[in-house]
Amino acid sequence: MRRTSQYLAIVVIICAVISLAMGIVFIQQGFAKEAFLVEAMQQEQITIDGVEGIVDTPEKAQTAGDTVREHRHGIAPTYGDLLGGGRFDPTKPQQLSYAQALNLENYLYLAVASFGIFTVVKVSGVFMAVTGIALIATGVVLFRLARITP
Repeated sequence: MRRTSQYLAIVVIICAVISLAMGIVFIQQGFAKEAFLVEAMQQEQITIDGVEGIVDTPEKAQTAGDTVREHRHGIAPTYGDLLGGGRFDPTKPQQLSYAQALNLENYLYLAVASFGIFTVVKVSGVFMAVTGIALIATGVVLFRLARITP
């Protein structure tokens, strides 16, 4: 029984170390990818009326995306209305402006979603790390109890 308890404690400690390592990787990747996106957005130098400075945060991206959507709907309420049953014609300035606005809007909303994913990844990493620490403590206590118990 004593040996089985020690083996169980060792398995718990191994799982704990794996959980801790995965948590650290999740946290690091969350911060790294967020920094990459912020840098990429700063390089693009996107500025929109109603947004102070360069768009490089989720709040600014959301506001800018909403602004672009509003302006795009000023061109035409829907893509179907823009085309009027026809095909996209890039030689028509109105259709080209609409398509460019749609592209920018998608870029901004994708950035908003990405920032949310980075937050989820970092929080998941913290949870894994805390769980790993708790499991390490549990494994150590189990191992010590197994050594004491006859």
